[in-house]
Amino acid sequence: MYKVLIADDHAVVRQGIAYLVNQQSQFKVVAQTATGSDTYMKVEQGDIDIVILDLSMPPGESGIITTQRIHTKFPQVKIIILSMHEEQEFINQAIHNGAAAYILKSSADTEIITALKTVITGHQYLDANIILSKDDLKEINTDGVAVELTGFASLSKREQEVFPFVALGYSNKEIAEKLFISTKTVEAHKANISRKLKLKSRADLVRYAVHHHLIDL
Repeated sequence: MYKVLIADDHAVVRQGIAYLVNQQSQFKVVAQTATGSDTYMKVEQGDIDIVILDLSMPPGESGIITTQRIHTKFPQVKIIILSMHEEQEFINQAIHNGAAAYILKSSADTEIITALKTVITGHQYLDANIILSKDDLKEINTDGVAVELTGFASLSKREQEVFPFVALGYSNKEIAEKLFISTKTVEAHKANISRKLKLKSRADLVRYAVHHHLIDL
């Protein structure tokens, strides 16, 4: 039995997907989340085989970044993107950053089931309505399509988790409660983030986050 996590900011969407998945004998939905940060932390706790992930779950971490973080740290976890974004840029970035499948929300439910059954065999799957050109394949297999993570990649795992909350204006106390750390630890992480990314103010941090598609507003 493959254990599935559904990540979408709309509860009704999560429930619909869960009902569909749970009808399949090989799969069981064991968790649901509404933000990128919560999704990563749930995967970090273990016992998740597949993540069905929305790319846009504002306000919070971009789904592209969540995909990259999960794939880098937990490559055994299969990520299926289920998104309203049909633009080729999103598709290429998601696949490049570790997604095993990309499904359009406008497609039939059967696409999700096909994706689930395909990724557990170790293969990738694209929605039947998506066609990749040779140029798209070239971008996916190069570093150019990735979200700019040169500076972001220098942050520690915890600093990357703190980053979106800071950009979105959460207080130190709110961040501490969400990540189960002390406010002093949050302050230290914020100082390290500013130093490593050479950002002098929260406004600079917000501009950096938006420019590099690190958060969804």
